[in-house]
Amino acid sequence: MKIAILGAESTGKSTLAHDLTLALQAAGTPAVTVSEYLREWCDLHQRTPRPDEQAGIAMEQTRRVVAPHGMAVICDTTALMTAIYSDVLFQDVSLYTEALADLRTYSHVLVTGLDLPWVEDGYQRDSPAGQQRVHQRLQTVLQEHDIACSMVWGKGSLRLKAALRIVLPDQMEDDRQAAEQYARWLGQCEKCSDATCEHSLFRSLLAR
Repeated sequence: MKIAILGAESTGKSTLAHDLTLALQAAGTPAVTVSEYLREWCDLHQRTPRPDEQAGIAMEQTRRVVAPHGMAVICDTTALMTAIYSDVLFQDVSLYTEALADLRTYSHVLVTGLDLPWVEDGYQRDSPAGQQRVHQRLQTVLQEHDIACSMVWGKGSLRLKAALRIVLPDQMEDDRQAAEQYARWLGQCEKCSDATCEHSLFRSLLAR
C-alpha cells in the first residue's frame, strides 16, 4: 500500500506523514515514511531550485519510493508537487506526464487542507497567497486528470483521525460508532427518553 500526502506549503504534510506511519504501525501494519526530497535539497544547497533543476528533484522523489512486500509506504509529497511548483512558479508544464503516471500507482492520495495557520520557514516557503495558488492548482490538476483523492482537514489529532478513516475505514468505523453512542448518551440527559440510556434507567429506578 502506497499513500501519497500532497498539499501546498505549511499545510501539515510532514507531520501527517509521520503521525500516520506511527498510527499504522500501532494498528499492526508495518509502515515507513518517505520524506520530501526537496527540503533535503534546499538544506544542502541553501537555496530554492532553479527551473532546470526541478526535473532532477522530481525524479529523485519518485526513485526513493520503494514499497517492500507487505509494508505501507507513506510519502511526504510526490513528484506531482514538484510539477505543480514548476507550473506555478516557472510556467513549465513538462513534468506533469511522468508525475501523474507515478501518482496513479498509489493506493490513496490525501490532500491536506488550508485550515492550519501559515508558518514562515525562511526561503523554503513563499507566502499565504502563494499557498493558495498552489492549493488551487493542485486541485485543478487532480480533477482534470481524474485522480481520486481525499481532502484531509482538522487540527491536531483530528487530522490524523480523518486520514485513518480513509486508510483504515473498517477500524475507524468502530471508533466512530462508539463515539456516536457516547455522544447520544450524553446529549439532553435531563430530557432523555431513550430506554437504553443509563441516565433514563436510573431515573426510572429512583422514581419507583
